[in-house]
Amino acid sequence: MFKKFTWGHGVAVALGSFILFILFMVLVFPNGQQGSELVSDNYYEDELVYQEVIDGKNNADQLPQKPQYNQSPTGIKIDFPSTIVADENKVHFDLFRTDDANLDVKKDLTLDGTKSFTIPKQVISKGSYTLKVKWKQNKKPYQIDYDVLWK
Repeated sequence: MFKKFTWGHGVAVALGSFILFILFMVLVFPNGQQGSELVSDNYYEDELVYQEVIDGKNNADQLPQKPQYNQSPTGIKIDFPSTIVADENKVHFDLFRTDDANLDVKKDLTLDGTKSFTIPKQVISKGSYTLKVKWKQNKKPYQIDYDVLWK
């Protein structure tokens, strides 16, 4: 069987294998990939102010007590400890969905008397989110990110 196998046959087999590999990569491989959205439509502008995000995360890492989130049937509740006094009790949160920007939730709000707020379940779809909680205390930025799986 291999007595008549010459170097020309080897080149043809190698070239055929390479063409089949490229066709596989073009036709089959992209079908298994999941779509993703841009993190931001204004990513150039966001990059210029990213140092504030870094400072906010570093400041939040130094806190002895951090805000905690809890999932309940009514939604996602974020509780701030009594040691955190946000400037004017104002907090911003981003509930960021990586696979569909239409499901993102962003809001500025004021903490209530219990130093907490709830993201209602009506605005949350089943899936994976990144919850970014931002606030300022004594004009210093703070930011904590949580990975949330809403079921």
